[in-house]
Amino acid sequence: MLPQEFIYQLKQANPIEQVMGSYVQLIRAGSLLKCQCPFHSEKTPSCVVYADTQDQHFYCFGCHAGGDVISFIRQIEGIGYMDAIRMLAERAGIAVPAQGNHHNAENQRMRLLELNRAAANYYYKQLTGSDKRGLVYLKERALRPDIIKKYGLGFAGDQWDGLLIAMRQLGFTEEELLAANLCSRSAKNGNLYDRFKNRVMFPIIDLRGNVIAFGGRTIEKGGEPKYLNSSDTPVFKKGRNLFSMNFAKKSQSKRLILAEGYMDVIAVHQAGFENVVASLGTAITPDQCRLMRQYADEVVISYDSDAAGQNATVKAINLLRAVGLRPRILHMHDAKDPDEYIKKFGAPYFRKLLEDADDAMTYTLNHCRDGIDPSSEDGTITALHKAVDVLAGIENELDRNVYLSRVAKDYDIDPELLKSQVNRECNKRRAGAKKQHWQAKITAPRMRDPVNPEASQHLAEAKAEEQILYYLFQQPDALESVLARIKPEEFVTAFHRKVFEQLAKMLPQGYDFSLSLFSGEDFSPDEIGRITGIIAQNEILGSISPRGVEDCIRKLKQKPLQDVDVASLSDAEASAFFAQLRQNKR
Repeated sequence: MLPQEFIYQLKQANPIEQVMGSYVQLIRAGSLLKCQCPFHSEKTPSCVVYADTQDQHFYCFGCHAGGDVISFIRQIEGIGYMDAIRMLAERAGIAVPAQGNHHNAENQRMRLLELNRAAANYYYKQLTGSDKRGLVYLKERALRPDIIKKYGLGFAGDQWDGLLIAMRQLGFTEEELLAANLCSRSAKNGNLYDRFKNRVMFPIIDLRGNVIAFGGRTIEKGGEPKYLNSSDTPVFKKGRNLFSMNFAKKSQSKRLILAEGYMDVIAVHQAGFENVVASLGTAITPDQCRLMRQYADEVVISYDSDAAGQNATVKAINLLRAVGLRPRILHMHDAKDPDEYIKKFGAPYFRKLLEDADDAMTYTLNHCRDGIDPSSEDGTITALHKAVDVLAGIENELDRNVYLSRVAKDYDIDPELLKSQVNRECNKRRAGAKKQHWQAKITAPRMRDPVNPEASQHLAEAKAEEQILYYLFQQPDALESVLARIKPEEFVTAFHRKVFEQLAKMLPQGYDFSLSLFSGEDFSPDEIGRITGIIAQNEILGSISPRGVEDCIRKLKQKPLQDVDVASLSDAEASAFFAQLRQNKR
């Protein structure tokens, strides 16, 4: 089996819409792409390409083919798994690693996670050591002790080898310290030295509670860089993680607050807003937006009010919209960032600021005039064409009409004329995409499921298993709690049991859910298509609650009557069996 990190890089270098687009004609349908399925004959497109999701995939509602870009190449070219890997690697100019290195890579990953946790503990203890400068800085920033402890904040002093010595004593090697980006090697003498010095330390924690990296804020006046962040390592990719997402995901709100830096996040969190995150030293990325989409419907952008912050806001709006999130913009007056605003005016006023945040549509429509002379007819026409494009992108008709009326008033144009232009653009873009999506599902040929033949004999149980699996696909960090209540051997159908066993094997290693977890020769293209079908069909129905999962587990634990040969039971066993039936009815 190949390392999961290589599979991720391979898929990133081969976007599914580009690869599939070289074989079939893709049509934009709202936020999705559609095509006539290349694996069966059809007149109405029923193959949907989910290109704007964190784990890109396709699924045909007609013949049930599906999977990621690797699965597509396997099926379209009629080749094996490794041949598909080599074909995509050659396309992207990437070398395929030797498979024998996989176990070494996994061992390294686990060691680096252990090292990061030990380093976080070291930095935390240093905060209250003899050098109190880090603690003084945090107190000056008005952070409470409980918040400092909750985030595991620490301090790296001015000793050049303090962490190095401490980690060596715990048995970690120089190679591991370099791989974790905790130490660097001197070009002069070849010795290792601590990467972080004279900095307040912010551990970066993933969704499962693993310490995967660090950010360090200098405490020296004029110290550069102001913030120093871990580079990418085998356990950390900054473009795929968000600071404080491990806390924000627990919020009951379907809204996330997107801040610029660590201190902004912690200040907002301390003020009572748990649903706040930040990118990690880089502009927001599509992967980070997809991660937010798993937990929220709306994102309030609270970037700094300077020019750089406003430019970052425009980029963030487009990326958030692309994955189906509703962006809103926080306008802070008399403060440059959320930390300063909360210190000046307090949490209640910040809460009101959140509620009054401008919607991103207003923000975007106002920018249609940028760089245009509004006094000229050509300028007005150009701005209006931009506004029509923006308005046509609003899915909800009521919302669209509200903004349409506002634009018509701003430009002093007949609302009906503007509406006809917008409707024409909408028809070109959408062309009844939602109706076609449902039509494809309704008219799909009813095919026998050779992948999971037992499902037809145990319809209710198979559906319960599907929903448990889908819940884990969406909430992989819930695996431990699910495994505590049901084991793979309690699944009724062999295929669902196989998928559950693979999740139980791979997720504890620190991976997020991805179709790549089922790559390799252990799962056939048809089986991967079936897994993709579980995702696609349940996405239409909506998310599954923890209570719904409990109901599914109870269903599986009630063994079906037809599975028990009563005649073969002893008197005592038969008595217990019928007593259980009576209990189930009650």
